[in-house]
Amino acid sequence: MLTVICESPGNLQALQRPRPQRAPGEVLLRVKRVGVCGTDLHIFTGDQPYLAYPRVMGHELSGTVEEADADSGFAPGDPVYVMPYLSCGHCIVCRQGKTNCCVRIEVLGVHRDGAFTELLTVPQRFVGKAERISLDQAAMIEFLAIGAHAVRRGEVEAGQRVLVVGAGPIGLAAMIFAQLRGATVTALDGRLDRLDFALKHVGVRSAVKLGGGDVVELARLTDGEFFDVVFDATGNAQAMERGFSFIAHGGRYVLISIVQGEIRFSDPEFHKREATLLSSRNATDEDFETVMAAMQEGRVPDAALATHRLALADVPGGFHRLLDPAEGVIKAIVEC
Repeated sequence: MLTVICESPGNLQALQRPRPQRAPGEVLLRVKRVGVCGTDLHIFTGDQPYLAYPRVMGHELSGTVEEADADSGFAPGDPVYVMPYLSCGHCIVCRQGKTNCCVRIEVLGVHRDGAFTELLTVPQRFVGKAERISLDQAAMIEFLAIGAHAVRRGEVEAGQRVLVVGAGPIGLAAMIFAQLRGATVTALDGRLDRLDFALKHVGVRSAVKLGGGDVVELARLTDGEFFDVVFDATGNAQAMERGFSFIAHGGRYVLISIVQGEIRFSDPEFHKREATLLSSRNATDEDFETVMAAMQEGRVPDAALATHRLALADVPGGFHRLLDPAEGVIKAIVEC
């Protein structure tokens, strides 16, 4: 079967591997679509801290069932999505249902080989039926679920003012699901093309260009009160630190992105607001179900989000283009 491996940073190779053997309790999938994530881009550039090379990338995937246990509820040909965070089911957080931050988590495409391949075996409990959605949509559930999870963590309510800093795919996902809860959403980003996308396709109320005068504009939009909930989706330490100043009194700050090192903030400013600081990691089954239901209802602009496509065989030669801001990539889909 055709498989694309990242042998080392910047080095992708297409080669043939043996067909995987399915064990009891596993589902053998024929991979159909794989979304390219920021994690994959970081693996390609050598900036992913939790990874050993070589690695088969890809954790945003959909496919069809090839083989499954007779009592699994799956039949050959069933369209499915995959929860790529393989949790142990027994640790302190798994016992609480917080499988997204399992102590012994293994993420497909990071800790173990992922979906840039034609066939893949996955434990049955991490496979779900893609009901009344397309294979393209099913491959986009995972990144959208990260945004949905962050919005749930932030306890966004109707009528609240929400600021999302960073208008990449995860930031856009947070905007979508904050709006579905009835919030008034403002996007802040340094790229005008992404702000335009947020206005045109996501329907945010306001979009502010990062840089001189942005604080004045954010204050104007909120009558000087700033935001009930602020989300950071930048992956930039300076931006994460700056975001503390955008929290309204009594507000919440949710860090979706992660950076190596320390984040600093002014304790007096934080305390006088009685602000709440939250991290948000991955997503749970509940978030995947939230996304699929929104897709079934036509409330997610998934067709607009899928801006680029390439075939699995073309990944080694074409992957580098996805890093070019001039390409205007929001979500690239690999077709297997």
